[in-house]
Amino acid sequence: MARENRHVVKETAKTGITFGSALAMVISYVNWHSVGWAIVHGIFSWVYVIYYIIRY
Repeated sequence: MARENRHVVKETAKTGITFGSALAMVISYVNWHSVGWAIVHGIFSWVYVIYYIIRY
């Protein structure tokens, strides 16, 4: 059982969202209050984060 749980955690870490995506989604939602824009900005991840830093 413990071995199976470790496998699940490793696979989730490999295929989960990245820190850049999560950060972009949070910044987007706080600014625009829109889940749709948060998803779009999450797809662009670090590109949106860098844009936000430069723009604001």
